[in-house]
Amino acid sequence: MEAAAPLPGAIGTSASLALRLGQTVFASASLLFMSFRVEFYGYTSFSYLVVIMGLVIPWSTTLALVDAYSILLKYVPRQPKLMCFVIVGDWVLSFLSLAAACSTAGVTDLLLNVDQANCPVKLCRRYQLSAVTAFLSWFLSFASSLFNLWLLPSL
Repeated sequence: MEAAAPLPGAIGTSASLALRLGQTVFASASLLFMSFRVEFYGYTSFSYLVVIMGLVIPWSTTLALVDAYSILLKYVPRQPKLMCFVIVGDWVLSFLSLAAACSTAGVTDLLLNVDQANCPVKLCRRYQLSAVTAFLSWFLSFASSLFNLWLLPSL
């Protein structure tokens, strides 16, 4: 009996590698927009975004390396404990990323609409770019977690 083909986007596939690399790129961009020459630590939601993106980057990079290794060896990891660990990690980081992106977008919108003196336009644009790239990272993370969750019942 032949093994079923892996679900595109599930761990160990090239689609998963692309999703993980996208997560890493967008999380890194969000972190750079927020922290390069910006005093983000004055607002809790901005600090929260920096912390969460700091967690997403090593998580996604590690899983991208696992995907690349699996592609090179043509071996798709399907151990139930490993899959549960990846699924739980994806879900937790996905919801934390969504919360961080939403809080950053909300505070930035508030700063833009309340008083221009608190947030010069150039600075607030960087906050907005950081929030947008955080949302993109969240979207890819959520897609990865859904693909892996879909695979869970077959284990």
